[in-house]
Amino acid sequence: MEKTNTKQNTTNKPTAIPAFVPKDNTTGAGANKSFGNRGAGGTGGYKGGAGRKPRTFFERPKPEFDQKIVSIRRVTRVMKGGRRMTFAVAMAIGDKKGSVGLGTGKGGDTAIAINKAIRQAKKNMFKIKVTKEMSIPHEISDKFSSSRLIMFPNKGKGLVAGSTVRDILILAGLKNITAKINSGSKNKLNNARVAFKTLSQLKAKSVIKEVKSVVEKDEKKEKEEEEKDKTVKTDEKK
Repeated sequence: MEKTNTKQNTTNKPTAIPAFVPKDNTTGAGANKSFGNRGAGGTGGYKGGAGRKPRTFFERPKPEFDQKIVSIRRVTRVMKGGRRMTFAVAMAIGDKKGSVGLGTGKGGDTAIAINKAIRQAKKNMFKIKVTKEMSIPHEISDKFSSSRLIMFPNKGKGLVAGSTVRDILILAGLKNITAKINSGSKNKLNNARVAFKTLSQLKAKSVIKEVKSVVEKDEKKEKEEEEKDKTVKTDEKK
């Protein structure tokens, strides 16, 4: 009898390709981190804002007076080692209740120059004599450098003014005033100074003592800090 060959020849037969089985998205070590699982209720690896702390928003303290930058410019000074760059700022402040101030400051940074200008404006602040309608009682005029200004009250026509004169009148809270600059000067600082000078003719007798006391305290603190820094530097050199 003939013997049957039980061994199968597998060399010539084609190999079967196994079907692709997708992995489970939720279980196992190889869980698929799909984009659909993002969010607070998702089960994927990226949980979005689930573990984050709520954002805290810090409100900036409101300034004591309304502020307006009249002019800001970069100033260069030629020194032995080269050019030194500084910033010059002119700032106008007011409470819109009849008080106004103007100051200038210089510094290597704009923030330092602005702080100096605000401090000086608080020193120069004064109260204006106004009518019940927050207007000036009579016509006033003055001159500063090449800028000439005339102010007079108008009955219910509103604030008729331009340039930096308008900004100062708004900060002071004045209404129903017509202001005319009778010069060709376009210097914003000079126009602001002439407006400040003309309004000083209506200066009230009561001086703002609280503001000046606060400014003096700030100056004392700064001087003390500067002296401490100088002593520390001298000790380090020794």
